Amino acid sequence: MSSHLIDFALLEQAVHNLPGDALHPVRENALAAFGQSEFPDQRQEDWKYTNLAPAATLSNAWLRKRSSAPGPQPSALLQQQIDQTVAEIPAKWIVIANGFVETGSLRDLAAQQPAGLTVRSAAESAHLPTVVTEDVMSRFNATLIRDVLHIQVAANQEIDEPIGILVIDDASDETSVTQTRIVIELEENSCANFIELHATAGSNQQFANCVCNMRLAQGAKARYVRVQDRGLQQYQVGRLTAQLERNSELKHAAFDLGGALIRNDIDIDIREPGASVELLGLYLASGRQHIDNHTRVDHCVGPATSREEYRGILNDRARCVFNGKAIVHAGADGTDARQSNHNLLLSDRAEIDTKPELEIYADDVKCSHGATVGQLDPKALFYLRSRGLDQSEAARALTRAFAETIVERTPVEEVRPYIQTIVDRKLQSLIDGEPE
Repeated sequence: MSSHLIDFALLEQAVHNLPGDALHPVRENALAAFGQSEFPDQRQEDWKYTNLAPAATLSNAWLRKRSSAPGPQPSALLQQQIDQTVAEIPAKWIVIANGFVETGSLRDLAAQQPAGLTVRSAAESAHLPTVVTEDVMSRFNATLIRDVLHIQVAANQEIDEPIGILVIDDASDETSVTQTRIVIELEENSCANFIELHATAGSNQQFANCVCNMRLAQGAKARYVRVQDRGLQQYQVGRLTAQLERNSELKHAAFDLGGALIRNDIDIDIREPGASVELLGLYLASGRQHIDNHTRVDHCVGPATSREEYRGILNDRARCVFNGKAIVHAGADGTDARQSNHNLLLSDRAEIDTKPELEIYADDVKCSHGATVGQLDPKALFYLRSRGLDQSEAARALTRAFAETIVERTPVEEVRPYIQTIVDRKLQSLIDGEPE
């Protein structure tokens, strides 16, 4: 058996043992589409630097032990971390624990009666949104989902406080595998801010497969911040798809700090003129962490705008990947697409594989891309040390300034102090070379 191949008999048994709820047809259809499939492997161009074999092995081990897939109950440790996290960031919090939307967080949100906001759990509601299964990992996600979080913002409504989504898993007892699915719909001329925070309680091995599907109708505006701070024994694959209609706007910032192996895919589909998207990213990695960011923006029509800037700081034997692709389709005249990737390597053993790409099939466009890889400037270090800073303090000041370019542009202001705190903590461990 290939190291990337999921044991289909075990997967089929697990799916058939799940309850006959509203998601049952979704799981059955996804199972048929998934078939005798492998997780993506390094023979595929988009996965040449990232090996998902450990996640496949973990999934098979979990299927052997948990084929009946009982609904997990949050442990005391998990509940403690939930309470601590939601208290740190002001937002309307929804908790997804071990793949289940917590009904208590939905009740708390409903009690606030936010105008124009509808939040449902597929496990608690007869209303089921469309569950997209357009790639292998999304199909695997759909075969085992127990719940779907569905968020709708009504036309012409502005949600005054950020909507927080805490995706947290319990890895305190044994290995686990969780599937999370979020569907977000912003209707015409609506506006909302989102914070998506990924964390893990416990230090055992764990694999999380998370999919978020968004649609922004005409004139809708969304500001979205995703923070991943999982433990260093955990793996995560995440996928965000967003469809942008006329004059809609998406500002997205991603911060990756934890995890042993992290893969993020962002697919933006600009379907109508006047749409704009900004993608920001910061990844900090040490030890043997592996963080892979793949983005794709399809400019199907013009005029439309896309901006993208990702930055990374790596130490020890960390390896990171950036592949940003902007595709300007035929007829998408007036497209303005720019992307950049900048990296600091604090160790000669750290590695970054960066590949910004443009594919242009139209004439009247403004497009640019670029990437840089370097080390801390010796002259800048010498200058700071001549002003009384020691080596560690000087390095921390320079790396903080490098990261601050992204942090200060975080599109949701309420989460910025939290991000600054955890980024400073990670930078401290990067500079000092100490495990967190």
